[in-house]
Amino acid sequence: MLRTVFLSGLSGVALAGAASACQPTLTVGPDDTLFSIAEEQLGDLSRWSLIFYNNPDIQGGSLLELPEGTVLSIPCPDDVVRAPDPTPLQQPDDDAEMKLVTASNYAPFTDLDWPGQGMLTELVNAALETTPNPVTYSITWENDWSKHLFPMLDSKKFDMGFPWFQPDCAGNPGHERCVNFHFSDPLVDLVILLFSKSDDPITFETDSDLHGKVLCRPAGYFTHDLDRADRRWLTDNLVTLEQPATPDACFDMLVAGDVDAVALNEFLGVQKMFEMGLTNVVSPAARPLSVEGLHVLISKKHWRGTAHLYRFNAGLAKLKQTDRYNEIVSRHLALFWDQIKG
Repeated sequence: MLRTVFLSGLSGVALAGAASACQPTLTVGPDDTLFSIAEEQLGDLSRWSLIFYNNPDIQGGSLLELPEGTVLSIPCPDDVVRAPDPTPLQQPDDDAEMKLVTASNYAPFTDLDWPGQGMLTELVNAALETTPNPVTYSITWENDWSKHLFPMLDSKKFDMGFPWFQPDCAGNPGHERCVNFHFSDPLVDLVILLFSKSDDPITFETDSDLHGKVLCRPAGYFTHDLDRADRRWLTDNLVTLEQPATPDACFDMLVAGDVDAVALNEFLGVQKMFEMGLTNVVSPAARPLSVEGLHVLISKKHWRGTAHLYRFNAGLAKLKQTDRYNEIVSRHLALFWDQIKG
């Protein structure tokens, strides 16, 4: 099913036509799916994620089965080319009241070569500008992620870092991140999908469908979604997890028949499908494996930690109530999918 979604893609003329026919809000009818709505409203099935990310209430369920009567916000395309949002409060490191750290090479989220330096960089900028009592801030780029939590944030060399996944702190309160850091409200929620061979698709309607299966996720990636309290796939040996060094190695194992599915976020998974020439061989399952938030972190040792976190969360909450939030997210997602298919 989804293989044709990612390979579809229409011309600029078709997209322009969709822009004129697009409805800013739409009520889900019988048999509507994210894919059919994306094709009808946005002119391209592969833009389903633009609708998904603009409607948090539908996240966590099937991509094919939308509750009839649900009112969706549709990010209609337009002909306006928007520059990245200005950052009047961003200052050089020595002059800033608040110092943040992130890393590049994580497109479309954080990347120095991406417009606006990435979707999440723009959202952080916008949230800090929207917050009550805004302060000047700096963003430093350190591409060695392993340095961010320890020592950079733990030593308070930087006040906050982004973007980070939040483990299951309720089920595993002793996790290093849960013990040492506070998490902001999620900047965005990231869809984690199962990628399997198109001629042998994996069935994933309920969790029990994966019992006895072999999944692949690279070493160093989080696994809390596979072992949360209501799954315990790893603890109870219900699912086998292979962890090679790279995502490419996971897809090689899938093609070779050594694993049943690769579990990655939709952006990285689809990017690898295209890079490795697997779009006719591999396809993602319709139901998300999980939906994981990407957050800003601050050390619990930070003497202004709660004040900084309150300030940021207040700005983010206010931003999410505006069209600016949806515009930033939609613009970056559209650019990502266009570049992948290009």
